[in-house]
Amino acid sequence: MRRLPIYFLIDVSESMVGEPISQVEEGISTIIQALKTDPTAIETVWISIIAFAGKAKTILPLQDIISFYPPKYPIGSGTSLSNGLRHLMNELDSNVKKTTPTTKGDWKPLIFLFTDGVPTDNTDPVITEWKQRWQRSVNLVAVSFGSEANAGILAQLTEHVLFFKNANIDSYKYFFKWVTASITTTSVNIESNGTGINLEKTDNDWLSKIDISKSAPVMQLVDDNYVVLLAKCQQSSRHYLIKYRKNIGNNTWGDLQLQTRSYLQVGAYPLKDDYFELSDASAGNHKINTAELVGAPTCPCCSNQFALAQCSCGKIHCIGYEEMNTCPWCGKTSRYVVVEDGGGFDVNRTQG
Repeated sequence: MRRLPIYFLIDVSESMVGEPISQVEEGISTIIQALKTDPTAIETVWISIIAFAGKAKTILPLQDIISFYPPKYPIGSGTSLSNGLRHLMNELDSNVKKTTPTTKGDWKPLIFLFTDGVPTDNTDPVITEWKQRWQRSVNLVAVSFGSEANAGILAQLTEHVLFFKNANIDSYKYFFKWVTASITTTSVNIESNGTGINLEKTDNDWLSKIDISKSAPVMQLVDDNYVVLLAKCQQSSRHYLIKYRKNIGNNTWGDLQLQTRSYLQVGAYPLKDDYFELSDASAGNHKINTAELVGAPTCPCCSNQFALAQCSCGKIHCIGYEEMNTCPWCGKTSRYVVVEDGGGFDVNRTQG
C-alpha cells in the first residue's frame, strides 16, 4: 500500500508557550483520533512531527496513525526556520519512499508548517536549497499564527500561505477540524484518482489565505510581537518564562495622533530541562526596558510575590517580601529595591 506521509513542522519558540502550544498539542491529538475513524486514512496516512525553535528535532518519527501516541511538545529559544527546514529535508530524504522502475513510491508528502513569529535567522540559503530539492516534490501548507509579518518569507516556500487568527478556543477547534478535513479529502483523492492536495475552504473570520503578492520578506533578530524573559526560581532553582504580548495604543498630542507600543503580561510558565536542547546558545543578548512591560506575575514555581527581579549579575529571578534575597543564578545575597515613578531598567530578553 502506498503511503501518504504527513509532516507537521511546528514552531515551539518561546512565544508559543502557554495556551498556543497546549492548543496545538490537543489539536493534533484530535486530528489523529478523527483520522482513525476513516478507513482510507487508516490505510494511507503516516504521521511525523518535527519541532523547531533555535534548533530542531523529530519528536514523532514517521509512523502509521494506528501507532500514534500523543507526544509532549518542548519549548526552546529562537525561531530558526532554517534549522527546521533542514531537519525536515533530512527526514524526507531518509523516510519517503521514491518510485523505482519496479515499485511505486509514496504519494507526494503533505506538510503543515505552523509558526507564530518571524524567523530569527537568515533563511535565504535554506530557502534556495528547498526550492531546488523539494518544493516541487511535496505539498506544503504554511500557517501563520496570529501575525502576518512572516508571510513574505513563507511565500517563498509555498503558494499556500494562511493566516490563523487564534483568538480563542473555538477558533483553535475550527482550525484543527479544517486540517483534519484537508488531510481526509487529500487521502481520498489520491487513493481514487491520484490527484494531489485538496484544502478545505478558508474564507472566514479565523482562517484566511494571505495575499502573498503584497508580502515582503522580513528578517528580525528577535520576535517583535512578544517579549519573553528567561528567569529562575529562587526557592526551587527551576527555570521559567515570563511572556508579554505587544500592544499598540493610540494617543493624542495636540493635533497629532501618535501610536505607542507596550507589552502586556500574558503569564509566567515553568520550564522543563529540554528547553535548552532546542535553544540556540549562540544567540546574542537583546534588551528591553521594563518601563515597556505592563504587569508583573508571581513566580509559577514557588508563588513568590515578584517573578521579575534582576540581580547585579544581569539574570532574572523571583523574590518575596524578605529583606534579603539570594540569586539562584550566581548565589549572591542582596537587598532589592523597587523601581518607582514609572522608571524602568534594562533586562535581557530571549529571541522569542
